[in-house]
Amino acid sequence: MSVLYIEPFAGLAGDMLLSALCGLCDGYDEVIGLPEKLNLPDGKVEISTVNKNGIVCKHVKIIDLNEAAQPNGQGATTHSHSHKHTHSHDQGHSHSHNHSHAHRHLSHINDIIDKAEISDNARKIAKEIFLIIGKSESKVHDIPLEKIHFHEVSAVDSILDIVGCAVMLDTLNVEKTYSDPVCLGSGTVKTQHGVLPVPAPATADILRGIPTFKGNEPGEKTTPTGAAILQYLNPDFSVPTSAIKQSAYGPGTKDFTVANVVRVSLLASSPIEQAEMYVIETQLDDTSSEILGSDFQQQLLELGASDFYYTPIHMKKGRPGLKISVLTSPPSLEKACEFILEHTPTIGLRYYKVGKQMLSRNALEIETEYGTVKVKESIKPSGRRQRKIEYDSLREISQKLNKSVLETQELLRPLVNQNS
Repeated sequence: MSVLYIEPFAGLAGDMLLSALCGLCDGYDEVIGLPEKLNLPDGKVEISTVNKNGIVCKHVKIIDLNEAAQPNGQGATTHSHSHKHTHSHDQGHSHSHNHSHAHRHLSHINDIIDKAEISDNARKIAKEIFLIIGKSESKVHDIPLEKIHFHEVSAVDSILDIVGCAVMLDTLNVEKTYSDPVCLGSGTVKTQHGVLPVPAPATADILRGIPTFKGNEPGEKTTPTGAAILQYLNPDFSVPTSAIKQSAYGPGTKDFTVANVVRVSLLASSPIEQAEMYVIETQLDDTSSEILGSDFQQQLLELGASDFYYTPIHMKKGRPGLKISVLTSPPSLEKACEFILEHTPTIGLRYYKVGKQMLSRNALEIETEYGTVKVKESIKPSGRRQRKIEYDSLREISQKLNKSVLETQELLRPLVNQNS
């Protein structure tokens, strides 16, 4: 399994990420053959070497052969109608022309992915990335998801960018991603829908919960495709101190003062994971314990809280009360706060940022003569492995054996700790 570190200091686009990921796993030959595997004969992949401010790296360029076959880059892709529109390429130039263009529904794109000669996991990754884009497009344009016409991201280049990244991520077997804040750019961009502010509305929606900054130069630095791939990876923005095993650069098509590349690195894995979290707190002295029971707690977890606890306290006027403490990730902070304000009598709460360290852990299922035992395995900083039997398994097997949970635990412990 791999740990990725992404540095989008000059922005993020699908072709930039694809180029960098191909560099990490030497996947250039595989991505060259991708149009055939996706049954997209109008797509072609070319690999070129470019120099971005002294950084020499390879660029994976997707060519739409239909556009290339026409004068001035105008092509005749399969499409039910023609119109004049402005078309924006990933971090590239914008231009207006009359041509036919493939506007596909999400179902059409999923059908292409389902029939592709790629792994099941790569299919899953690609479809989840397109779903992220689809949900944002649906929200921005107020159109049901199944009726959304993908515009720029339904073209051959975007399909191959996303599926190519999915194949590379599957090859790398990424288990954890860290990232720096994303450069957005500024100004305006010409799109199918007209002139829009940077970032485009769909890009801004996709990037919710992700730290961003505008940078010092105008232009579109991050595209919907790049944003959706990053959002799929669900990165942690508290980058740990870790050794870099390998790095690769993915260039964009434009040139800026800052080198227009994204750097993607493989980090040496560590048994200690670090995360940036928030603690939400409020005190209650006028709430029934029934309200704070299992339903309240389950809904908090469903909203993204990773932990919570209650502390008995003495409040003003000598009143006994409870302090609620909820641990949540940055993307879930707002929803968790709104839930507490909505479902308790409190009229205010506070939250603050904390660091979190966790041991790497695995969920195991171990076959024994008494049945399947679910085990949580954690890895100590020394490399020693520690295993703990899940209570549900203990309870189930104890009932089967007509023994107490403690007796069953002692019986199973040496069996689950073999070869640990």
